[in-house]
Amino acid sequence: GHYIGAFSQWRKMIEDYDTLFMIVDLHALTITPEPSELRARTNELLLWMIASGLDPQKCKIFLQSHVIGHTELSWVLTCLSPVGQLERMTQYKDYIAKGRDAYGGLLCYPILMAADILIYNADCVPVGEDQKQHVELARDLAGKFNHIYCTPENPMLKLPEPVIAKVGARIKSLQDPESKMSKSDSDQGGNILLEDSPDVIRKKIMSAVTDSGSEVVAREDKPGVTNLLTIMSALSGKTIPELEAEFVGKRYGDFKKAVAEVVVEALKPAQERYAELKKDESYLRKVLADGAAYAQPRANETVRKVYEAVGLIGK
Repeated sequence: GHYIGAFSQWRKMIEDYDTLFMIVDLHALTITPEPSELRARTNELLLWMIASGLDPQKCKIFLQSHVIGHTELSWVLTCLSPVGQLERMTQYKDYIAKGRDAYGGLLCYPILMAADILIYNADCVPVGEDQKQHVELARDLAGKFNHIYCTPENPMLKLPEPVIAKVGARIKSLQDPESKMSKSDSDQGGNILLEDSPDVIRKKIMSAVTDSGSEVVAREDKPGVTNLLTIMSALSGKTIPELEAEFVGKRYGDFKKAVAEVVVEALKPAQERYAELKKDESYLRKVLADGAAYAQPRANETVRKVYEAVGLIGK
């Protein structure tokens, strides 16, 4: 899901945009992770981002916690955010519906996400369909701030546009094609991890849930096959109609084998690059330092303007 819905799309954007990619380690605190696990997963994500084609020579990658200003802007925006709107955010509602205890960080993290975007006056934000609502909140908050503190002719915060991939925007679980694919899925047969070996990938895809009948077609009543077609289309570059035509008269087994090989070949370069990068910790630290150094002046300028606009006295 990350590789198709995020990394593959971002690779294209770095050729045309001034791009900043942030690992949101402060957001991770909403689930109170073990400190050692947070550090390990942060490093792992950095490795996979670079290995998957986000060249630090063409884009900037940094940690959210390494740039001062995100939480400062978030507080200003929090003071403009109706609690009712936050309680209607899909992910918060889903969390509460499962009977879990919710803390303030979970309720307010969409505001921090808005700050992450608005602090750089981003024109567009590549997201999955499940995150579109959060970009819309960022637009609402930017519009409210501009209305209260700026003139119509001179707005301060830019209203960002969500960019959602047309294919592969939301990859589903291999075992439950009604739910999105997730690394934290209780059934690890439902996801494909980037570090999975070719044999593990083949086994997972061959065990993927399919549907009644035998046609390889993308239809609402065939979510399992549709999901596999979506994955294959995103990684092969072929359209879904082209793939449907290719597998006319063939069985699910033949189709799954073909999907598995496409996935294995697509991930091979990233897996090889990951192994190389893992040996060079100094390079990874430099990537983060360079990224933060690039982002910090921009964050400083936005916070300075916002503070001045709301009436805070500068240093």
